[in-house]
Amino acid sequence: MKKVKAFVRCQKVEAVLNTLEEAGIEGVTLIDVLGLGSYSDPKTAKYSYDCVEKYSNIAKLELVCSSADVHRIVEIIRTTAYSGMKGDGIVFVSPVDMAVIIRTGAVGEDGL
Repeated sequence: MKKVKAFVRCQKVEAVLNTLEEAGIEGVTLIDVLGLGSYSDPKTAKYSYDCVEKYSNIAKLELVCSSADVHRIVEIIRTTAYSGMKGDGIVFVSPVDMAVIIRTGAVGEDGL
């Protein structure tokens, strides 16, 4: 199993989620986050009154999938989130040692 964590432009997140859904990918978590540094789009970055730092609004997507599906999912995210401009985002993939569904007790990929 793999965990896919992607940071994409807010303007692209709906298209990414729709494309994942059309591909049969479920169980995506969407989180609104602020990105600093290389995540920042220089055209939309602004200074925060709260933290006095430069940031851009970005969306964080997280999901756990089978190892067999990970490349297809990453490619869907990469191609759908692409605009060709700095700040398009980044995708991280990491291993998942165990997953347990609380309600059913299903373990591993059976729970996905």
